[in-house]
Amino acid sequence: MSAARPLITLRAIALTTALPLVLTACGYRVEVKKEDGKTNLAADADKKLSASEVRIGYFPNLTHATALVGLQEGLIAEELKGTTIKAQSFNAGPSEIEALNGGSLDIGFIGPSPSINGYVKSKGSNLRIISGSASGGVKLVVNPAKIKTLDDLKGKKIATPQKGNTQDVAFLNWISEKGWKVDPESGKGDVSVVRTDNKVTPDAFKQGSIDGAWVPEPTASKLVADGGEVLLDEGFLWPENMFVITNIVVSQKFLREHPDVVEAVLRGTVKTNRWIHSHQDAARASANAKLAADTGEPLDPEVIHPAWPSFTVTDDPLAATLKKQADQAVKAKLIEQPDLNGIYDLRLLNKVLKAAGKPEVSDAGLGAK
Repeated sequence: MSAARPLITLRAIALTTALPLVLTACGYRVEVKKEDGKTNLAADADKKLSASEVRIGYFPNLTHATALVGLQEGLIAEELKGTTIKAQSFNAGPSEIEALNGGSLDIGFIGPSPSINGYVKSKGSNLRIISGSASGGVKLVVNPAKIKTLDDLKGKKIATPQKGNTQDVAFLNWISEKGWKVDPESGKGDVSVVRTDNKVTPDAFKQGSIDGAWVPEPTASKLVADGGEVLLDEGFLWPENMFVITNIVVSQKFLREHPDVVEAVLRGTVKTNRWIHSHQDAARASANAKLAADTGEPLDPEVIHPAWPSFTVTDDPLAATLKKQADQAVKAKLIEQPDLNGIYDLRLLNKVLKAAGKPEVSDAGLGAK
């Protein structure tokens, strides 16, 4: 990640980072000059896609940076040829899964545990994971006056965002590996696991009603700004520090009926991730502008600057780590052993990646047939 520089206006960002477009003589086809020097020929500009609207859900979290930046900069909309994006922000995975299962959402950015739960509850009939979006960005932040080592967590109150969510599963698994006992339903045991909405967690931490939290960014950095210290970065518990924190999922019905729209969205997300990697400062400013629009206020520099480099946007769904997270949820007695065969359909993503000259990604043997 690049070093922090003063934030610049989005107008300046757009002027200095826009990709050059070169029209052909006929005026109907567009050559998009990519940063690696290659050229893509887009489909006919006047050819509309099969759906007039696509409904996209996401969280106002930095670990949903692909959605934040892709929507803010219009990089996803560019690929949709007039198909309207109806974007909706969610605060919890279960409510987004409910919208997807209920038919009021087509595509969603969401964590692995809700993805697993949504797939299992529908008996494999509703959603598919079609791409990765982000890895990492989860930390255990504690009150240093009360907790100085990991062993000091015993007997303390530690928050997670929601029972059975991705961070809750990870923390319960970590507790189990320490040999400590916690009831997964009540959160009571050797450590008190306090399920707390991320919007409430910073105030609870300042008031002393919790002693720490296992949370994603930017909540983790908000706690640090309020005097907390990072005791553990979850990335250190995974090979090469990589584990899925955000997926892109789609309703199977929408995928069947509008594969061209799904492919267009994936072209937009792949383009967005490439742009984020190449324009770190501009992307950070863009994500913060979208957060301000969604929540009413931007993140303070003391929060967003340390939070931004702690996660990685990626097209790879890191499928093997999702399988391990499912095993952790089973071990924590939050779910029964799930059948995840068919949870992935990466065919459109790999088509997009191939066209962009990038390597295909794996579904770890869990792909739709």
